[in-house]
Amino acid sequence: MNLTTDFQTIETISLAPLDTREALIDEVWRGLRKRPRSLVPWMLYDSEGSRLFERITTLPEYYPTRTERAILANYADAVIAATGSDYSRSLRLLELGAGTAAKTGVLLEAATRLRDEVIYVPVDVSSDALDAACANIGCLLPDVQLQPMVSNYVTHPPRLERFEGTTLALYIGSSIGNFLPEEARAILRDLRSELRSGDGLLLGTDMVKDERTLVRAYDDDAGVTAAFNLNH
Repeated sequence: MNLTTDFQTIETISLAPLDTREALIDEVWRGLRKRPRSLVPWMLYDSEGSRLFERITTLPEYYPTRTERAILANYADAVIAATGSDYSRSLRLLELGAGTAAKTGVLLEAATRLRDEVIYVPVDVSSDALDAACANIGCLLPDVQLQPMVSNYVTHPPRLERFEGTTLALYIGSSIGNFLPEEARAILRDLRSELRSGDGLLLGTDMVKDERTLVRAYDDDAGVTAAFNLNH
């Protein structure tokens, strides 16, 4: 798949089939056999699911996105500076579950100020979301090199090409909270295996909240989250 902007032509790499009928059936059967029964979050992120989730992030009840964006805006320079002081050393940002990269632009903007070469590798199960991410970043920051990957990073962890610069892995949005502890550990182990000494990880997690705040955030009055959860 190629995405063409006014600035560059981007080749999107697909690492594995993501939405085949067989794969979905297998996951549903696996989830229904579990105790307690559950379904994996990635099943919700087809093109419609991704569109609904972007709506969720703009809802007044949904605090995580605006809170995290404010944190990144305040500390973006410090985060990038922590990856090293060598201005000439290339910086690669790898983001799991990138979506449309609505918040990541803050970090990428700081990176372009502090590094000569910046590469952004967004990874997401939704090709539509990655198209939007590349279009947004390509327009705002045309000097950033874009290398999108369509992948279910849980079942098919991305493998990184050898890189002479520094890699900063991003797993933000409190997405790690969608998984059971053993599943979360497996994701982080797979990610760690692709990083080298001197690389870094920026992990975004939520803090303990009162029940009313959580219920409002994940059961909004407009019913957008309900539509997202019932998307499949």
